[in-house]
Amino acid sequence: MRMLDLYPAGTRLQLGTVVFTAQDIIRFAEQFDPQPFHVDAEAAKSYVFGALCASGWHTCANWMKSFIAFWERETKRLLADGLAPPKLGPSPGFSELQWLKPVYAEDTITFYMSPLESRTVQGRHRYILNSALSEGVNQHGETVLRFKSNLIEFFPDEEIAP
Repeated sequence: MRMLDLYPAGTRLQLGTVVFTAQDIIRFAEQFDPQPFHVDAEAAKSYVFGALCASGWHTCANWMKSFIAFWERETKRLLADGLAPPKLGPSPGFSELQWLKPVYAEDTITFYMSPLESRTVQGRHRYILNSALSEGVNQHGETVLRFKSNLIEFFPDEEIAP
């Protein structure tokens, strides 16, 4: 079964939901994006966002974590139903990354992926390249994150090279 057969183009898949706590925002930012509006709630008040907010990279990392958890659940579900899940590989990249609204402490973000299209890629190894619209939406229904993602899918009857 191919990914686009399983989830037709335009299907909006809910990947998971994450609450961004102040503690998590600060912990991530101290290690990866130590700008004042990500690490100091008091200092953040004088910046354009007006309050402590998550790094965009923190939001993206949680999208990825949600996708991996979603795919693990889906794989188990498909196997339990007697179906062979698509063999997904790595992502060759993404495009059009947009951080549309700040993610503040205690915001709840629900992450989505909507498959758009797939095409076969011929080369040293033949594979399917799936593209999707990926998003994060806050508890107010506002889109805070959007990007186009790509995901490799291997043909089920072919060996996956190490």
